Amino acid sequence: MAKYDFKLPDIGEGVVEGEVVTWHVSVGDVVSEDDPIVDVMTDKATVTIPSPTDGTVVSLNGEVGDMVAVGSVLIEFDTDGSAPSIPELEDESEPIEEEAEEEQVEIPAKTEVREVVKSPEVSKPVQMSAPEIPISSSRTVLASPAVRRRAREANIDLASLSGSGPAGRVRHADIDAFVAGGGAVMGAPPVAYSTKRSGFSEVKIVGLRRKISEQMVKSAFSIPHFSYFEEVDVTELEALRQALNTSRGEDQPKLTYLPFIMLALAKIMPEHPECNGYFYDGDGVVHRHEAVNLGIATQTDRGLYVPVVKNVESMDVWQAANDLIRVSGAARTGTASLDDLTGSTFTITSLGRDGGLGATPIINHPEMAILGVHKAREMPVVRSGNIVIRRMMNLSSSFDHRVIDGADGARLVQHLKKMLEHPAMIFM
Repeated sequence: MAKYDFKLPDIGEGVVEGEVVTWHVSVGDVVSEDDPIVDVMTDKATVTIPSPTDGTVVSLNGEVGDMVAVGSVLIEFDTDGSAPSIPELEDESEPIEEEAEEEQVEIPAKTEVREVVKSPEVSKPVQMSAPEIPISSSRTVLASPAVRRRAREANIDLASLSGSGPAGRVRHADIDAFVAGGGAVMGAPPVAYSTKRSGFSEVKIVGLRRKISEQMVKSAFSIPHFSYFEEVDVTELEALRQALNTSRGEDQPKLTYLPFIMLALAKIMPEHPECNGYFYDGDGVVHRHEAVNLGIATQTDRGLYVPVVKNVESMDVWQAANDLIRVSGAARTGTASLDDLTGSTFTITSLGRDGGLGATPIINHPEMAILGVHKAREMPVVRSGNIVIRRMMNLSSSFDHRVIDGADGARLVQHLKKMLEHPAMIFM
């Protein structure tokens, strides 16, 4: 047997190190060429690095969450002497030239870019024996990518399981219960709420969650936020939305409130330029943008992403809805491009039906403002001295008080309220 040291390859222009997100192998494992061995996250992408050779894993250099320098030994193999001949990386002492940022990260051969989700409690797919079930059901199953991968490797049809998570989501515990039952369909053991619980688990913050954490700290501690709340009567907007949805064509998406809010913001933003752009505090310079590029905060299985709908000012409501669906869907499936995830000048965050009554949204640094949209609900309100039922929606907004005065932020929200309460004005 021969020893082969595999070094972390250059996985992108200007990248000098990567964070170990997930190990797919352990010491003693026998791997084949092209088997996935580790997921590494850089500032530009998360990549899965495959094995360059057949062999046995001797050692792993780096724990989950550790930063590994490009060119340093990542994993050691025992091989049969047929280890591939891979050119050594250039001397690390040589300066790495950073070129203009590209929209797509260049990856060397045998390095596959893909989005990675790893359940914190499962560090390696469990090899188990389970009855072979033909995967033929077309029923939509809610499950994380980690659960799907584990089921696929165990040849288990997720559609045959009864998910015990929210909305029927299949969890790792459901797979465990399925296997323990000899392949019989059964749910995860019920939680005994009458039993006292103790103990805790440690979850290391790595990968995208670490990036989100760093960004939130940077925003919250470097930007003096002020928040402003308002309620909006969207009864007329709801009537317009229903009418358009009833008459929409087959190629037109079903409209939610967001496309109307996006168009309203694009319509009024020229009168509120101080709210659309970036504040680079290190240089003391505000960039006020004419284009309205709206970031849409999107929750995914991998964490919070902010895909961008660009140049909303040039769109109609159907175009805005289509692009909103496209970029948010790409973020959820992990297929969003770098261009889809950069360039926002103002951000909208909405939790839909879970929107609650109010919040204090954190600004997406280095932007200067963010709008939170809450669920619409029917409420009794007073109109002309009479109590009537109207459809009301709350808005929560935050602004960078260093460059936006309270009166300016309030004027933006009041202008938006006027547009939404009289939706014909959006299209005039």
